[in-house]
Amino acid sequence: MRYDVAVVGAGLAGLQCAQLLGGNGLRVVLVDRKASVAAPVQTTGIFVRKTWEDFPLPDEQLGPGIRDVVLYSPSRRAIALRAKQDEFRIGRMGWLYLYLLEQCARAHVEWMPETRVIRCDARGLFTSRGRVDARFVVGADGARSLIAQQLGLDRNRELLVGIEEVVPPISRERVLHCFLDPELAPGYIAWLANDGEEAHLGVAGYRIGWDPAKALRAFRHTLPFPIGRAIEHRGGWIPVNGVLRNIANARGLVIGDAAGAVSPLTAGGLDGALRLTALAADVITSYLDRGDADVLREYSGARFHARFMARRWMRRAIRAVATPRLAEVAFTMLRTPPLRALAEHVFFSRGGSFPDVSVSAARSSRPAAAPAPSA
Repeated sequence: MRYDVAVVGAGLAGLQCAQLLGGNGLRVVLVDRKASVAAPVQTTGIFVRKTWEDFPLPDEQLGPGIRDVVLYSPSRRAIALRAKQDEFRIGRMGWLYLYLLEQCARAHVEWMPETRVIRCDARGLFTSRGRVDARFVVGADGARSLIAQQLGLDRNRELLVGIEEVVPPISRERVLHCFLDPELAPGYIAWLANDGEEAHLGVAGYRIGWDPAKALRAFRHTLPFPIGRAIEHRGGWIPVNGVLRNIANARGLVIGDAAGAVSPLTAGGLDGALRLTALAADVITSYLDRGDADVLREYSGARFHARFMARRWMRRAIRAVATPRLAEVAFTMLRTPPLRALAEHVFFSRGGSFPDVSVSAARSSRPAAAPAPSA
């Protein structure tokens, strides 16, 4: 069977893309090397308000809302921030992926698990299970995307590595604890996200000269909270270069982490994955329907570069905080009203997450609207 689209990677972006394309009437195959979409999970799964308001995510697969954030310096000085309403919810990602896979099946998407992609060419994919012929290929295969390489598209150059443990809740108090400590998490933060039902304990940073597993052990032992035994271990690469410029051509395109659809400042990628993927599905449907390569110009990372410029500068500033002493100075500055207001904007503002994506040109030529999954 020849497919219209082969989607490689069954994470959040790949599942959403396959579902939308299948709902648009295209013949879609979803390929992943994993046996199940539910494991292993690589993301913490923190959704921001903007995401659950704009996308039909099943409410029962999102944890209780969190509105409190506490920031800590290396010496554990604290700044408490509180939003007026819930701003974060931790997704039960394994269950959410299974739900989305069910929606893909309803959209007549073929699921091809335990399949490793070896290469990509003009006919589609060559995999560990043989050839998969497809008119178009979508790379949803993560921060170090093979599909991006095979298609000759841009690839992520600035990466963090993150690891975490899912543990029992530390209390019924729903708080996102963020630790600015360059020895534990160089260039990023350590975190403890607790929603009263489960907690996520993790660190992320630049890989050179840093051992994330050792840092996570040290972080666990320095916390003033009793931390239970790990229920689940997660980890992966996080691109923080912003959306890449060249992310599509006549053979295929990339979405999610493969496209760099992650905030350079916060390293949050779920909102960006869903927004960029919605645009990608519109563009692919229009392109395959009309055969007009000009429609692919709608899908370009260049449109995001001005929006991400300030966040890339702030990313450089965070990376420059390379010692505990500098972190303490930065933390003292965060106590000033202007920088405290900036921190509240970063954590709580709708405009502080991934920018809204205009899909006007693509939608004007879209043959059919994708059905929204029922929650």
